Amino acid sequence: MKLRSLFGAALCAAAMLLAPVAHAQTTLLSTFGGPQGFGTQCLSPNDDSSSRSIDIRAAFPMGLRFFTSTHTSMVVNTNGNITFSGPVSRYTPSAFPVASQPMIAPFWADVDIRSGSTCTMETDGGGDGTGACRNPSDNGVWWHLESGRIIVTWHRVGYYKCHTDRRMNFQLLLTDASVCGGEPGDFDVEFRYNLCDWHTGDQSGGSGGLCAPPPPPPLPATRCVPAQAGFDAGDSRNFVSIMNSMTEAVSATLCRRSNVNEPGVWRFQIRRGAVLCPDAGRACNTGMMGACGEGRTACEGNGQVCRVINQPRAEACDGVDNDCNGTVDDSATCPAGTRCLRGSCVSACVEGDCFAGYACVRGECIERGCETLECPSGQRCAGGRCVGACDGVVCPVGQICRAGRCFDPCAGVTCAMGQVCELGVCVAGCGRCRSCSDGLACNQADGRCVEQGCQGVNCAAPQVCRSGACVGACDGVVCPAGESCSNGQCIAASMPTPDGGTSPGSDGGGSNGPDAGSSGLDGGGGVLRPTSGCACRAGATTAVGARSGLVALLAAGALALTSTRRRSRAERRSGPSRR
Repeated sequence: MKLRSLFGAALCAAAMLLAPVAHAQTTLLSTFGGPQGFGTQCLSPNDDSSSRSIDIRAAFPMGLRFFTSTHTSMVVNTNGNITFSGPVSRYTPSAFPVASQPMIAPFWADVDIRSGSTCTMETDGGGDGTGACRNPSDNGVWWHLESGRIIVTWHRVGYYKCHTDRRMNFQLLLTDASVCGGEPGDFDVEFRYNLCDWHTGDQSGGSGGLCAPPPPPPLPATRCVPAQAGFDAGDSRNFVSIMNSMTEAVSATLCRRSNVNEPGVWRFQIRRGAVLCPDAGRACNTGMMGACGEGRTACEGNGQVCRVINQPRAEACDGVDNDCNGTVDDSATCPAGTRCLRGSCVSACVEGDCFAGYACVRGECIERGCETLECPSGQRCAGGRCVGACDGVVCPVGQICRAGRCFDPCAGVTCAMGQVCELGVCVAGCGRCRSCSDGLACNQADGRCVEQGCQGVNCAAPQVCRSGACVGACDGVVCPAGESCSNGQCIAASMPTPDGGTSPGSDGGGSNGPDAGSSGLDGGGGVLRPTSGCACRAGATTAVGARSGLVALLAAGALALTSTRRRSRAERRSGPSRR
Protein backbone atom coordinates (compact mmCIF):
# COMPACT_ATOMS: atom_id res chain seq x y z
CA MET A 1 0.00 0.00 0.00
CA LYS A 2 1.29 3.45 -0.85
CA LEU A 3 2.12 5.85 2.01
CA ARG A 4 1.00 9.47 2.07
CA SER A 5 3.88 11.92 1.79
CA LEU A 6 4.86 13.42 5.13
CA PHE A 7 4.89 16.82 3.56
CA GLY A 8 1.75 16.47 1.48
CA ALA A 9 0.03 19.44 3.09
CA ALA A 10 2.96 21.76 2.42
CA LEU A 11 3.27 20.56 -1.16
CA CYS A 12 -0.46 20.97 -1.73
CA ALA A 13 -0.37 24.57 -0.58
CA ALA A 14 2.54 25.30 -2.90
CA ALA A 15 0.87 23.56 -5.85
CA MET A 16 -2.23 25.73 -5.50
CA LEU A 17 -0.08 28.68 -6.54
CA LEU A 18 0.71 27.09 -9.88
CA ALA A 19 -1.28 27.97 -13.02
CA PRO A 20 -3.40 25.20 -14.61
CA VAL A 21 -1.63 23.15 -17.28
CA ALA A 22 -4.60 21.74 -19.21
CA HIS A 23 -3.76 21.17 -22.87
CA ALA A 24 -6.46 19.76 -25.17
CA GLN A 25 -5.47 18.71 -28.68
CA THR A 26 -6.40 15.86 -31.02
CA THR A 27 -9.54 13.74 -30.73
CA LEU A 28 -9.48 10.11 -29.64
CA LEU A 29 -10.86 7.38 -31.92
CA SER A 30 -14.17 6.07 -30.57
CA THR A 31 -15.81 3.77 -33.11
CA PHE A 32 -15.07 0.43 -31.45
CA GLY A 33 -18.33 -0.30 -29.66
CA GLY A 34 -19.04 -0.36 -25.95
CA PRO A 35 -20.64 2.38 -23.87
CA GLN A 36 -17.91 4.94 -24.60
CA GLY A 37 -16.92 3.77 -28.09
CA PHE A 38 -13.53 2.51 -26.92
CA GLY A 39 -14.43 -1.20 -26.96
CA THR A 40 -16.09 -3.60 -24.53
CA GLN A 41 -13.07 -4.69 -22.48
CA CYS A 42 -11.88 -2.53 -19.57
CA LEU A 43 -10.13 -2.62 -16.22
CA SER A 44 -12.28 -2.38 -13.14
CA PRO A 45 -11.44 0.40 -10.65
CA ASN A 46 -7.91 -0.09 -9.34
CA ASP A 47 -4.60 1.50 -8.55
CA ASP A 48 -1.37 0.07 -10.00
CA SER A 49 -3.03 -3.07 -11.34
CA SER A 50 -3.16 -4.71 -14.78
CA SER A 51 -5.20 -6.87 -17.10
CA ARG A 52 -4.68 -10.57 -17.51
CA SER A 53 -2.44 -11.63 -20.38
CA ILE A 54 -4.29 -10.75 -23.60
CA ASP A 55 -3.85 -13.00 -26.64
CA ILE A 56 -3.23 -10.60 -29.55
CA ARG A 57 -3.23 -13.15 -32.37
CA ALA A 58 -6.78 -12.14 -33.33
CA ALA A 59 -5.26 -8.81 -34.39
CA PHE A 60 -1.74 -9.96 -35.29
CA PRO A 61 -1.71 -13.65 -36.24
CA MET A 62 2.09 -13.67 -36.54
CA GLY A 63 2.58 -11.65 -33.36
CA LEU A 64 4.43 -8.35 -32.90
CA ARG A 65 8.17 -8.21 -33.39
CA PHE A 66 9.47 -5.76 -30.79
CA PHE A 67 13.26 -5.47 -30.60
CA THR A 68 14.69 -9.00 -30.15
CA SER A 69 11.46 -10.96 -29.54
CA THR A 70 8.15 -11.69 -31.22
CA HIS A 71 5.19 -11.43 -28.84
CA THR A 72 1.73 -13.01 -29.13
CA SER A 73 0.31 -11.57 -25.93
CA MET A 74 0.31 -8.28 -24.02
CA VAL A 75 -0.73 -6.83 -20.69
CA VAL A 76 -2.55 -3.50 -20.29
CA ASN A 77 -1.23 -1.71 -17.20
CA THR A 78 -3.22 0.95 -15.40
CA ASN A 79 -0.20 3.24 -15.20
CA GLY A 80 -0.24 4.29 -18.84
CA ASN A 81 1.64 1.51 -20.66
CA ILE A 82 1.47 -1.98 -22.12
CA THR A 83 4.04 -4.70 -21.56
CA PHE A 84 4.76 -8.06 -23.20
CA SER A 85 6.34 -10.26 -20.54
CA GLY A 86 3.94 -9.75 -17.64
CA PRO A 87 2.25 -7.00 -15.63
CA VAL A 88 4.07 -3.93 -14.30
CA SER A 89 2.70 -2.29 -11.16
CA ARG A 90 5.49 0.27 -10.71
CA TYR A 91 3.83 3.66 -10.40
CA THR A 92 6.84 6.00 -10.38
CA PRO A 93 8.47 5.77 -13.84
CA SER A 94 12.13 5.03 -14.41
CA ALA A 95 14.15 6.75 -17.08
CA PHE A 96 14.55 4.53 -20.14
CA PRO A 97 16.32 2.18 -20.62
CA VAL A 98 15.45 -0.19 -17.80
CA ALA A 99 15.99 -3.92 -17.52
CA SER A 100 12.56 -5.06 -16.34
CA GLN A 101 10.80 -5.95 -19.61
CA PRO A 102 9.68 -4.62 -23.04
CA MET A 103 7.26 -1.70 -22.75
CA ILE A 104 5.34 0.73 -24.98
CA ALA A 105 4.39 3.71 -22.85
CA PRO A 106 2.30 6.62 -24.10
CA PHE A 107 2.24 8.01 -20.52
CA TRP A 108 3.92 6.00 -17.76
CA ALA A 109 2.87 7.72 -14.53
CA ASP A 110 0.80 7.06 -11.39
CA VAL A 111 -2.67 6.64 -12.90
CA ASP A 112 -5.45 5.94 -10.41
CA ILE A 113 -8.85 4.87 -11.80
CA ARG A 114 -10.56 4.65 -8.43
CA SER A 115 -12.93 7.28 -7.13
CA GLY A 116 -15.57 7.75 -4.45
CA SER A 117 -16.44 4.55 -2.64
CA THR A 118 -13.76 2.53 -4.45
CA CYS A 119 -10.87 4.67 -3.21
CA THR A 120 -10.13 2.31 -0.35
CA MET A 121 -9.31 -0.49 -2.80
CA GLU A 122 -5.62 -1.04 -3.52
CA THR A 123 -6.37 -3.60 -6.25
CA ASP A 124 -9.48 -4.14 -8.31
CA GLY A 125 -10.47 -7.26 -6.43
CA GLY A 126 -9.61 -9.71 -9.18
CA GLY A 127 -6.42 -11.01 -7.66
CA ASP A 128 -4.56 -10.60 -10.94
CA GLY A 129 -6.17 -7.25 -11.68
CA THR A 130 -9.06 -8.45 -13.81
CA GLY A 131 -12.24 -7.66 -11.91
CA ALA A 132 -15.43 -7.14 -13.87
CA CYS A 133 -15.50 -4.20 -16.26
CA ARG A 134 -17.91 -1.68 -14.74
CA ASN A 135 -18.31 0.39 -17.92
CA PRO A 136 -17.09 3.65 -16.40
CA SER A 137 -18.30 6.87 -18.02
CA ASP A 138 -14.79 8.25 -17.53
CA ASN A 139 -11.63 7.49 -15.51
CA GLY A 140 -11.34 4.10 -17.18
CA VAL A 141 -8.89 2.02 -19.20
CA TRP A 142 -10.29 0.24 -22.28
CA TRP A 143 -8.92 -1.95 -25.05
CA HIS A 144 -10.18 -3.29 -28.36
CA LEU A 145 -8.74 -5.83 -30.82
CA GLU A 146 -9.67 -6.19 -34.48
CA SER A 147 -7.91 -7.59 -37.53
CA GLY A 148 -4.63 -5.73 -37.95
CA ARG A 149 -5.16 -3.29 -35.08
CA ILE A 150 -5.14 -2.89 -31.29
CA ILE A 151 -6.48 0.21 -29.54
CA VAL A 152 -5.90 0.95 -25.84
CA THR A 153 -7.55 4.04 -24.33
CA TRP A 154 -6.91 5.74 -21.00
CA HIS A 155 -10.15 7.74 -20.87
CA ARG A 156 -9.98 10.88 -18.75
CA VAL A 157 -7.93 9.16 -16.05
CA GLY A 158 -7.00 10.71 -12.72
CA TYR A 159 -3.88 10.40 -10.59
CA TYR A 160 -2.96 8.97 -7.19
CA LYS A 161 -4.51 9.22 -4.68
CA CYS A 162 -8.04 9.01 -6.11
CA HIS A 163 -7.80 12.53 -7.60
CA THR A 164 -9.94 13.48 -10.58
CA ASP A 165 -9.58 17.27 -10.47
CA ARG A 166 -7.05 16.93 -13.30
CA ARG A 167 -7.29 14.40 -16.12
CA MET A 168 -5.23 12.74 -18.83
CA ASN A 169 -7.04 11.53 -21.96
CA PHE A 170 -4.86 9.52 -24.35
CA GLN A 171 -4.78 6.53 -26.64
CA LEU A 172 -2.38 3.91 -28.02
CA LEU A 173 -2.87 2.37 -31.48
CA LEU A 174 -0.91 -0.58 -32.87
CA THR A 175 -1.44 -1.20 -36.61
CA ASP A 176 -0.17 -4.07 -38.75
CA ALA A 177 2.45 -2.84 -41.23
CA SER A 178 3.17 -6.13 -42.98
CA VAL A 179 0.26 -5.47 -45.39
CA CYS A 180 2.16 -2.40 -46.63
CA GLY A 181 5.19 -4.30 -47.83
CA GLY A 182 6.74 -4.85 -44.43
CA GLU A 183 7.81 -8.13 -42.90
CA PRO A 184 5.62 -10.30 -40.65
CA GLY A 185 5.61 -8.76 -37.18
CA ASP A 186 6.22 -5.18 -38.40
CA PHE A 187 3.79 -2.65 -36.99
CA ASP A 188 3.13 1.06 -36.58
CA VAL A 189 2.54 2.81 -33.27
CA GLU A 190 0.46 5.93 -32.73
CA PHE A 191 0.10 7.92 -29.51
CA ARG A 192 -2.89 10.30 -29.41
CA TYR A 193 -3.30 12.90 -26.66
CA ASN A 194 -6.58 14.76 -26.20
CA LEU A 195 -6.18 16.20 -22.70
CA CYS A 196 -2.92 16.66 -20.77
CA ASP A 197 -3.67 18.06 -17.33
CA TRP A 198 -1.25 16.39 -14.90
CA HIS A 199 2.21 14.81 -14.95
CA THR A 200 2.79 13.06 -11.61
CA GLY A 201 1.03 11.47 -8.63
CA ASP A 202 1.16 12.20 -4.91
CA GLN A 203 3.50 9.30 -4.15
CA SER A 204 5.91 10.30 -6.96
CA GLY A 205 6.66 13.62 -5.28
CA GLY A 206 3.80 15.65 -6.70
CA SER A 207 0.81 17.47 -5.29
CA GLY A 208 -2.31 18.38 -7.20
CA GLY A 209 -0.98 16.37 -10.14
CA LEU A 210 2.05 18.64 -10.54
CA CYS A 211 5.56 18.95 -9.27
CA ALA A 212 5.43 21.69 -6.66
CA PRO A 213 8.19 24.16 -5.81
CA PRO A 214 10.52 23.06 -2.97
CA PRO A 215 9.03 23.64 0.50
CA PRO A 216 10.53 26.33 2.71
CA PRO A 217 13.25 25.32 5.20
CA PRO A 218 13.51 23.40 7.38
CA LEU A 219 11.24 21.02 5.45
CA PRO A 220 13.30 18.76 3.19
CA ALA A 221 12.72 18.87 -0.56
CA THR A 222 10.82 15.96 -2.03
CA ARG A 223 12.02 14.43 -5.29
CA CYS A 224 9.32 14.75 -7.95
CA VAL A 225 9.24 12.34 -10.92
CA PRO A 226 7.04 13.29 -13.93
CA ALA A 227 5.83 10.87 -16.59
CA GLN A 228 7.91 8.91 -19.10
CA ALA A 229 6.76 8.41 -22.72
CA GLY A 230 8.30 6.23 -25.39
CA PHE A 231 9.56 2.68 -25.96
CA ASP A 232 11.88 0.38 -24.03
CA ALA A 233 13.29 -2.96 -25.17
CA GLY A 234 13.78 -4.05 -21.56
CA ASP A 235 17.43 -4.89 -22.21
CA SER A 236 19.01 -1.77 -20.63
CA ARG A 237 20.28 -0.81 -24.07
CA ASN A 238 17.64 -0.09 -26.71
CA PHE A 239 15.00 2.58 -26.19
CA VAL A 240 13.30 5.69 -27.57
CA SER A 241 12.24 8.46 -25.19
CA ILE A 242 9.99 11.30 -26.34
CA MET A 243 11.42 14.73 -25.69
CA ASN A 244 10.86 16.24 -22.23
CA SER A 245 9.97 12.89 -20.70
CA MET A 246 10.44 12.94 -16.91
CA THR A 247 10.37 16.73 -16.87
CA GLU A 248 7.55 19.06 -15.88
CA ALA A 249 7.14 19.95 -19.57
CA VAL A 250 6.19 16.40 -20.60
CA SER A 251 2.39 16.88 -20.61
CA ALA A 252 2.49 20.10 -22.62
CA THR A 253 4.95 18.48 -25.04
CA LEU A 254 2.76 15.43 -25.66
CA CYS A 255 -0.41 17.47 -26.29
CA ARG A 256 1.04 20.48 -28.08
CA ARG A 257 3.82 19.00 -30.15
CA SER A 258 4.19 16.13 -32.62
CA ASN A 259 6.69 14.30 -34.80
CA VAL A 260 4.21 14.32 -37.72
CA ASN A 261 3.07 17.97 -37.63
CA GLU A 262 -0.27 17.08 -35.97
CA PRO A 263 -0.32 18.48 -32.42
CA GLY A 264 -1.07 15.71 -29.96
CA VAL A 265 -0.25 12.90 -32.42
CA TRP A 266 3.02 10.94 -32.37
CA ARG A 267 3.68 8.13 -34.86
CA PHE A 268 6.47 5.58 -34.99
CA GLN A 269 7.40 2.65 -37.19
CA ILE A 270 8.59 -0.67 -35.79
CA ARG A 271 10.52 -2.46 -38.52
CA ARG A 272 12.38 -5.72 -38.03
CA GLY A 273 11.92 -5.17 -34.31
CA ALA A 274 13.54 -1.73 -34.12
CA VAL A 275 11.86 1.62 -33.48
CA LEU A 276 12.79 4.01 -36.24
CA CYS A 277 14.01 7.32 -34.87
CA PRO A 278 11.06 9.70 -34.54
CA ASP A 279 13.06 12.63 -35.91
CA ALA A 280 15.18 10.85 -38.53
CA GLY A 281 15.90 12.95 -41.59
CA ARG A 282 15.30 16.30 -39.91
CA ALA A 283 17.68 19.23 -40.14
CA CYS A 284 20.18 19.48 -37.27
CA ASN A 285 23.37 21.31 -36.32
CA THR A 286 26.54 19.24 -36.35
CA GLY A 287 28.45 21.73 -34.24
CA MET A 288 30.99 22.24 -37.03
CA MET A 289 31.74 25.64 -38.55
CA GLY A 290 30.20 27.19 -41.64
CA ALA A 291 28.39 25.08 -44.21
CA CYS A 292 29.57 21.93 -42.41
CA GLY A 293 27.21 22.80 -39.57
CA GLU A 294 24.30 21.63 -41.70
CA GLY A 295 23.27 18.07 -40.84
CA ARG A 296 20.47 15.51 -40.92
CA THR A 297 19.43 13.29 -38.05
CA ALA A 298 19.87 9.55 -38.56
CA CYS A 299 19.27 6.41 -36.50
CA GLU A 300 22.38 4.99 -34.89
CA GLY A 301 22.78 2.72 -31.90
CA ASN A 302 20.43 3.62 -29.04
CA GLY A 303 19.18 6.84 -30.56
CA GLN A 304 20.07 9.27 -33.29
CA VAL A 305 23.04 11.28 -34.47
CA CYS A 306 23.48 14.42 -36.55
CA ARG A 307 25.31 13.53 -39.76
CA VAL A 308 27.14 16.12 -41.85
CA ILE A 309 25.60 16.73 -45.28
CA ASN A 310 28.02 19.44 -46.49
CA GLN A 311 31.69 18.57 -46.72
CA PRO A 312 34.33 21.35 -46.89
CA ARG A 313 35.00 22.64 -50.39
CA ALA A 314 36.71 25.56 -52.09
CA GLU A 315 35.56 28.95 -50.86
CA ALA A 316 33.11 30.80 -53.13
CA CYS A 317 32.04 34.43 -52.97
CA ASP A 318 28.53 33.81 -51.62
CA GLY A 319 28.50 34.89 -47.97
CA VAL A 320 28.90 31.27 -46.79
CA ASP A 321 31.88 29.69 -45.05
CA ASN A 322 32.23 26.96 -47.68
CA ASP A 323 35.58 25.56 -46.51
CA CYS A 324 34.30 25.39 -42.92
CA ASN A 325 37.31 27.17 -41.40
CA GLY A 326 35.26 29.74 -39.50
CA THR A 327 35.84 32.63 -41.91
CA VAL A 328 33.33 33.63 -44.58
CA ASP A 329 34.55 34.16 -48.18
CA ASP A 330 38.26 34.09 -47.33
CA SER A 331 40.29 32.99 -50.38
CA ALA A 332 37.12 33.25 -52.52
CA THR A 333 37.98 33.58 -56.21
CA CYS A 334 36.36 36.25 -58.38
CA PRO A 335 36.84 37.12 -62.09
CA ALA A 336 39.72 39.37 -63.08
CA GLY A 337 39.13 43.01 -62.23
CA THR A 338 36.74 42.20 -59.36
CA ARG A 339 37.02 41.22 -55.74
CA CYS A 340 34.73 39.55 -53.18
CA LEU A 341 32.85 42.01 -51.03
CA ARG A 342 30.03 41.02 -48.66
CA GLY A 343 29.14 37.89 -50.61
CA SER A 344 29.31 39.32 -54.15
CA CYS A 345 32.05 39.82 -56.72
CA VAL A 346 32.20 43.56 -57.38
CA SER A 347 34.26 45.61 -59.82
CA ALA A 348 36.32 48.70 -59.08
CA CYS A 349 34.89 52.03 -60.21
CA VAL A 350 35.23 55.77 -60.26
CA GLU A 351 32.23 58.08 -59.93
CA GLY A 352 29.58 57.17 -62.52
CA ASP A 353 31.45 54.11 -63.78
CA CYS A 354 28.81 51.49 -62.78
CA PHE A 355 25.82 49.99 -64.58
CA ALA A 356 22.30 51.18 -63.87
CA GLY A 357 21.13 49.85 -60.52
CA TYR A 358 24.62 50.04 -59.03
CA ALA A 359 26.34 52.82 -57.10
CA CYS A 360 30.03 53.60 -56.85
CA VAL A 361 30.83 53.35 -53.13
CA ARG A 362 34.38 53.77 -51.90
CA GLY A 363 35.72 52.80 -55.31
CA GLU A 364 33.54 49.73 -55.88
CA CYS A 365 30.23 49.05 -57.69
CA ILE A 366 27.59 48.13 -55.08
CA GLU A 367 23.98 47.26 -55.87
CA ARG A 368 21.72 50.15 -54.91
CA GLY A 369 19.98 49.51 -51.62
CA CYS A 370 22.97 47.50 -50.41
CA GLU A 371 25.39 50.38 -49.88
CA THR A 372 25.14 50.35 -46.09
CA LEU A 373 23.31 47.08 -45.38
CA GLU A 374 25.36 44.59 -43.35
CA CYS A 375 24.08 41.00 -43.52
CA PRO A 376 24.74 38.22 -41.00
CA SER A 377 27.09 35.35 -41.75
CA GLY A 378 25.62 33.01 -44.36
CA GLN A 379 23.71 35.79 -46.12
CA ARG A 380 24.44 38.61 -48.55
CA CYS A 381 22.60 41.67 -49.84
CA ALA A 382 20.53 41.42 -53.03
CA GLY A 383 17.76 43.78 -54.06
CA GLY A 384 18.23 45.84 -50.92
CA ARG A 385 17.69 42.98 -48.47
CA CYS A 386 19.64 40.15 -46.91
CA VAL A 387 19.17 36.80 -48.62
CA GLY A 388 20.65 33.40 -47.94
CA ALA A 389 22.55 31.02 -50.13
CA CYS A 390 19.42 29.02 -51.05
CA ASP A 391 16.91 31.79 -51.77
CA GLY A 392 15.67 31.39 -55.34
CA VAL A 393 17.54 28.12 -55.84
CA VAL A 394 15.64 25.34 -57.62
CA CYS A 395 17.62 22.15 -57.16
CA PRO A 396 17.61 19.21 -59.60
CA VAL A 397 15.11 16.39 -59.10
CA GLY A 398 15.55 14.56 -55.81
CA GLN A 399 17.69 17.25 -54.19
CA ILE A 400 17.12 20.07 -51.70
CA CYS A 401 19.20 23.16 -50.91
CA ARG A 402 20.99 23.69 -47.61
CA ALA A 403 23.71 26.30 -46.96
CA GLY A 404 24.14 26.97 -50.66
CA ARG A 405 24.46 23.32 -51.64
CA CYS A 406 22.05 21.09 -53.53
CA PHE A 407 22.20 17.56 -52.11
CA ASP A 408 20.21 14.33 -52.13
CA PRO A 409 18.96 13.62 -48.57
CA CYS A 410 18.20 10.02 -49.54
CA ALA A 411 21.74 9.22 -50.70
CA GLY A 412 22.92 6.18 -48.76
CA VAL A 413 19.49 5.50 -47.22
CA THR A 414 18.25 1.92 -47.60
CA CYS A 415 14.55 1.37 -46.95
CA ALA A 416 12.71 -1.83 -46.14
CA MET A 417 10.55 -3.58 -48.70
CA GLY A 418 7.40 -1.56 -49.42
CA GLN A 419 8.97 1.71 -48.33
CA VAL A 420 10.47 4.64 -50.22
CA CYS A 421 12.80 7.40 -49.09
CA GLU A 422 11.46 10.94 -48.87
CA LEU A 423 13.65 13.75 -47.50
CA GLY A 424 15.97 11.19 -45.94
CA VAL A 425 13.19 9.27 -44.15
CA CYS A 426 11.77 5.87 -45.09
CA VAL A 427 7.98 6.03 -45.45
CA ALA A 428 5.36 3.61 -46.72
CA GLY A 429 4.94 3.54 -50.48
CA CYS A 430 1.88 5.41 -51.71
CA GLY A 431 -1.33 3.64 -52.65
CA ARG A 432 -2.91 1.37 -50.11
CA CYS A 433 -0.79 2.56 -47.20
CA ARG A 434 -0.26 6.26 -47.91
CA SER A 435 -2.05 8.90 -49.96
CA CYS A 436 -0.36 11.66 -51.94
CA SER A 437 -0.82 15.37 -51.29
CA ASP A 438 -2.76 17.67 -53.60
CA GLY A 439 -1.32 18.02 -57.09
CA LEU A 440 0.47 14.69 -56.90
CA ALA A 441 -0.48 11.18 -57.99
CA CYS A 442 0.73 7.75 -56.93
CA ASN A 443 3.10 5.96 -59.30
CA GLN A 444 2.11 2.39 -58.51
CA ALA A 445 5.27 1.00 -60.09
CA ASP A 446 7.55 2.27 -57.34
CA GLY A 447 5.22 3.68 -54.66
CA ARG A 448 6.34 7.30 -55.10
CA CYS A 449 4.20 10.41 -55.31
CA VAL A 450 4.77 12.16 -58.64
CA GLU A 451 3.33 15.10 -60.57
CA GLN A 452 -0.11 14.58 -62.05
CA GLY A 453 0.30 13.00 -65.49
CA CYS A 454 3.67 11.43 -64.66
CA GLN A 455 2.39 8.18 -63.16
CA GLY A 456 3.57 5.35 -65.40
CA VAL A 457 5.86 7.64 -67.45
CA ASN A 458 9.42 6.30 -67.70
CA CYS A 459 12.06 8.77 -68.88
CA ALA A 460 15.51 7.82 -70.12
CA ALA A 461 18.26 9.16 -67.85
CA PRO A 462 19.11 11.92 -67.30
CA GLN A 463 15.65 13.16 -68.30
CA VAL A 464 12.82 13.57 -65.78
CA CYS A 465 9.04 13.75 -66.06
CA ARG A 466 7.25 17.05 -65.60
CA SER A 467 3.57 17.59 -66.41
CA GLY A 468 3.45 14.23 -68.18
CA ALA A 469 6.39 14.90 -70.50
CA CYS A 470 10.06 13.90 -70.39
CA VAL A 471 12.29 16.97 -70.18
CA GLY A 472 15.95 17.65 -69.60
CA ALA A 473 17.17 17.09 -66.05
CA CYS A 474 18.38 20.69 -65.91
CA ASP A 475 15.26 22.33 -67.32
CA GLY A 476 14.03 24.87 -64.80
CA VAL A 477 16.95 24.25 -62.44
CA VAL A 478 18.50 27.32 -60.77
CA CYS A 479 21.72 26.24 -59.09
CA PRO A 480 23.33 28.02 -56.12
CA ALA A 481 25.71 30.89 -56.80
CA GLY A 482 28.82 29.90 -58.72
CA GLU A 483 27.36 26.61 -59.97
CA SER A 484 25.72 25.41 -63.16
CA CYS A 485 23.52 22.42 -63.89
CA SER A 486 24.95 19.51 -65.86
CA ASN A 487 23.15 16.17 -66.30
CA GLY A 488 20.89 16.89 -63.34
CA GLN A 489 23.69 17.95 -60.98
CA CYS A 490 24.78 21.39 -59.80
CA ILE A 491 28.53 21.61 -60.26
CA ALA A 492 31.10 24.39 -60.00
CA ALA A 493 30.66 26.77 -62.94
CA SER A 494 33.32 28.22 -65.18
CA MET A 495 34.12 31.89 -64.67
CA PRO A 496 32.14 34.26 -66.91
CA THR A 497 33.73 34.83 -70.29
CA PRO A 498 35.26 38.26 -71.06
CA ASP A 499 32.12 39.38 -72.91
CA GLY A 500 29.99 38.75 -69.86
CA GLY A 501 28.47 35.43 -70.98
CA THR A 502 28.28 32.26 -68.97
CA SER A 503 29.16 28.70 -69.76
CA PRO A 504 26.01 26.60 -70.38
CA GLY A 505 25.56 23.19 -68.81
CA SER A 506 25.99 20.15 -71.00
CA ASP A 507 22.24 19.73 -71.36
CA GLY A 508 21.31 23.37 -71.50
CA GLY A 509 21.27 24.35 -67.83
CA GLY A 510 22.80 27.76 -67.35
CA SER A 511 25.37 28.84 -64.82
CA ASN A 512 24.38 31.24 -62.12
CA GLY A 513 26.87 34.05 -61.97
CA PRO A 514 28.35 35.45 -58.79
CA ASP A 515 25.06 37.02 -57.78
CA ALA A 516 22.79 34.08 -58.48
CA GLY A 517 20.12 32.72 -56.37
CA SER A 518 20.56 32.20 -52.63
CA SER A 519 18.55 30.95 -48.45
CA GLY A 520 19.95 31.06 -45.15
CA LEU A 521 21.78 28.26 -43.44
CA ASP A 522 18.41 27.19 -42.14
CA GLY A 523 17.69 25.78 -45.58
CA GLY A 524 14.87 27.92 -46.91
CA GLY A 525 13.85 27.77 -50.54
CA GLY A 526 14.49 24.92 -52.91
CA VAL A 527 12.21 22.38 -54.50
CA LEU A 528 11.50 19.13 -52.68
CA ARG A 529 11.18 16.20 -55.08
CA PRO A 530 11.31 12.41 -54.88
CA THR A 531 14.56 10.63 -55.61
CA SER A 532 13.33 9.22 -58.91
CA GLY A 533 10.43 9.54 -61.29
CA CYS A 534 8.53 12.80 -61.67
CA ALA A 535 9.04 15.86 -59.56
CA CYS A 536 7.17 16.34 -56.27
CA ARG A 537 7.22 20.09 -55.77
CA ALA A 538 7.06 22.14 -52.60
CA GLY A 539 7.05 25.89 -52.16
CA ALA A 540 10.15 27.52 -53.56
CA THR A 541 10.81 31.25 -53.49
CA THR A 542 10.65 32.49 -57.06
CA ALA A 543 10.57 36.28 -56.72
CA VAL A 544 14.08 36.43 -55.35
CA GLY A 545 15.31 34.02 -58.01
CA ALA A 546 13.97 36.24 -60.81
CA ARG A 547 15.60 39.29 -59.31
CA SER A 548 18.84 37.40 -58.75
CA GLY A 549 18.90 36.34 -62.40
CA LEU A 550 18.69 39.97 -63.49
CA VAL A 551 21.41 40.94 -61.04
CA ALA A 552 23.61 38.14 -62.36
CA LEU A 553 23.19 39.39 -65.93
CA LEU A 554 24.04 42.95 -64.93
CA ALA A 555 27.04 41.84 -62.90
CA ALA A 556 28.35 39.68 -65.74
CA GLY A 557 28.09 42.58 -68.13
CA ALA A 558 29.92 44.83 -65.69
CA LEU A 559 32.97 42.56 -65.83
CA ALA A 560 33.62 43.59 -69.42
CA LEU A 561 34.17 47.22 -68.50
CA THR A 562 37.70 48.55 -68.31
CA SER A 563 37.52 50.16 -64.92
CA THR A 564 40.81 52.01 -65.27
CA ARG A 565 39.61 53.93 -68.33
CA ARG A 566 37.28 56.82 -67.62
CA ARG A 567 34.48 57.48 -70.06
CA SER A 568 33.67 60.90 -71.38
CA ARG A 569 30.76 62.85 -69.99
CA ALA A 570 28.92 62.21 -73.25
CA GLU A 571 29.42 58.45 -72.84
CA ARG A 572 28.14 58.54 -69.30
CA ARG A 573 25.09 60.56 -70.36
CA SER A 574 24.30 58.10 -73.15
CA GLY A 575 24.71 55.06 -70.85
CA PRO A 576 27.45 52.47 -70.28
CA SER A 577 29.27 51.11 -73.31
CA ARG A 578 31.09 47.81 -73.66
CA ARG A 579 34.75 47.91 -74.72
